Amino acid sequence: MILPVIMAGGSGTRLWPLSRQLFPKQFLTLNGEHSMLQNTAMRLAGIEHEAPVVICNEEHRFSVAEQFRANKIANSGIILEPVGRNTAPAIALAALNAVKNGDDPLLLVLAADHVIKNEAAFCQSVNNAAPLAEQGKLVTFGIVPTAPETGYGYIKGGDSISGAESEAFVVSEFVEKPDLSTAEQYLASGDYYWNSGMFLFKASTYLAELKAHNPAIYTACENSIASTQADADFIRVNKAAFEACPDDSIDYAVMENTTQAVVVPMDCGWSDVGSWSALWEIEDKDDNGNVLKGDVISVNSTNSYVNAEEKLVAVIGLEDVVVVETKDAILVSKKSEVQLVKNVVNELKASDRSEFKLHREVYRPWGKYDSVDNGERFQVKRITVKPGAKLSVQMHHHRAEHWIVVSGTAMVTNGDKQIMLTENQSTYIPIGVIHALENPGKVDLELIEVQSGSYLGEDDIVRFEDRYGRVE
Repeated sequence: MILPVIMAGGSGTRLWPLSRQLFPKQFLTLNGEHSMLQNTAMRLAGIEHEAPVVICNEEHRFSVAEQFRANKIANSGIILEPVGRNTAPAIALAALNAVKNGDDPLLLVLAADHVIKNEAAFCQSVNNAAPLAEQGKLVTFGIVPTAPETGYGYIKGGDSISGAESEAFVVSEFVEKPDLSTAEQYLASGDYYWNSGMFLFKASTYLAELKAHNPAIYTACENSIASTQADADFIRVNKAAFEACPDDSIDYAVMENTTQAVVVPMDCGWSDVGSWSALWEIEDKDDNGNVLKGDVISVNSTNSYVNAEEKLVAVIGLEDVVVVETKDAILVSKKSEVQLVKNVVNELKASDRSEFKLHREVYRPWGKYDSVDNGERFQVKRITVKPGAKLSVQMHHHRAEHWIVVSGTAMVTNGDKQIMLTENQSTYIPIGVIHALENPGKVDLELIEVQSGSYLGEDDIVRFEDRYGRVE
């Protein structure tokens, strides 16, 4: 049986301002009706598989769980990385977790933030590769190149493997991102494939090869998984042991050293959507070559990508540009220069500005909040609480809060009192008073929260009870 392992890490820099550190691109709906993470899980329908395992960092755990819940997608657990240590250790955690009960599934390793347009071809390639993986091969899927792409690493295919279900080759070498002339040579030769970062192998095979070629990673991951803690869907590994693990990719740690690596070509309309220009390339365009999303008016503009999230955006006489508008930021760039968006993110981070880390609208396990306005000693938020959800029982040292219900029903704990509020009713929470907010109804609860005080940061929260495991 195939056990999909979905790698849902990511720092959220290349598609800023839509993508942020706490809401990177795998959670965005960029191509179609579902997020990239949801699409990754849903395209497995053509493969006989177990419910996928997801690997993500602690900060993204509720976003992952909510996106699976919202689409009624089952999972076999969400493994939380205390710190990022690259793909080799992350896959090792999944493999060790898979074999601990005596099982030895085929692990189908997938990134959560790729676009695949021909899902039938993707599933066919995976099914064709399964016998090779069962025989102890480490299969990597090489994307059949359609252009001399300089933004991808390449895999060179060597000798053909006889008796395989489909075309398959011994891996001759992995090569780094080439310059244009080298990429043109790769394309002309027909021997090279884009490195997709997708793999298929037995859990035991991967662990044996990792132990042989990088024992330090193997040992650290073995120690990390030896004392896991389960919390709802989440699997927490030993933090100290994992922090001691070396940082390395599966390519460097295993695939470039093993003698068991094979490449199976895959022609499936794949893209890792590594930039705004890459997203423009895969999207449907109008007669002028434009991709227009949201409330956009385009006059005499061509070959451009314009995404309006909140406001009307009008573009006039532009060519080969990217314009992305969100509630709190606007990006305008030449399409050929979008890789430099990381410089913007680095500057925001160096200046300790919140726009690199999160959106104005922030998702929480109980719902979301939107920071509508703020000043020196006040902040206004629009809060949405899902039916049946409850915020933590908490208090603040530096701020008071005034809650006004816009719609729905609120069950409020305010000190030693518990009150029910409905539309247009309100309550005041003084500084230092223990309080809680719950939605006992069947529809979303929406309210306006006005905070006032000397300090309004999110870290001024002392939690006493929390159904989402956030009490220290």
